[in-house]
Amino acid sequence: MNGHEHTARRGVPSAVYQRNGGKAVAISPIFRCVIVALVLLGSIPQQVRAQSQAAEYRVKAAFLFHFAQLVDWPPGTFASDSSPLNVCSIGDDPFHGDLENVLDGKPIGSRLIRVRHMTQLHDLHSCHVLFIGAGEDKRLPAILAELANAPVMTVGETEGFIEQGGMFRFTIEESKVRFEINLGAAEKAELKISSRLLLLAKRVVRKPG
Repeated sequence: MNGHEHTARRGVPSAVYQRNGGKAVAISPIFRCVIVALVLLGSIPQQVRAQSQAAEYRVKAAFLFHFAQLVDWPPGTFASDSSPLNVCSIGDDPFHGDLENVLDGKPIGSRLIRVRHMTQLHDLHSCHVLFIGAGEDKRLPAILAELANAPVMTVGETEGFIEQGGMFRFTIEESKVRFEINLGAAEKAELKISSRLLLLAKRVVRKPG
């Protein structure tokens, strides 16, 4: 184990708290700020929807950071305690540089995040977190089949992502980014998700991976 959950608590001294299910859950300032900013999307005029989409993906990038903080990978996943944690996307990059801006070089415990953009399926096994955008919908079954039960956290945003065996799916609800978790798929890959992250999820299911 890499102590991500312990590191997340220790590394956010100025955290604020959000109530969920009657329990207090620590949320870091960057996580809170980007979500609050997204609330404004519903009132933004049509001519600036491009800015709205950019804000949405900044929020999703912040979520990816917290997913990585609150998940533990199985022993042997990393070559050493200081090996980088690779956060990848595949295909077209809907973040347009915001993955690098928000994540690249950020520490999680003794590791630094390295952002990578992939094109080939056989390269995906070097990822620890993989974002699969809506543009990869047609390749989604092949991507998930390639990874099978490999210790790679898969995150998507398309309808049916969870049902096809993806682990995390972003949704938009009342102009806010929410997420669902497929706990069954994560468990088959031996990824351990923090209970705090499960509390924040809109929905948790146990679909097979």
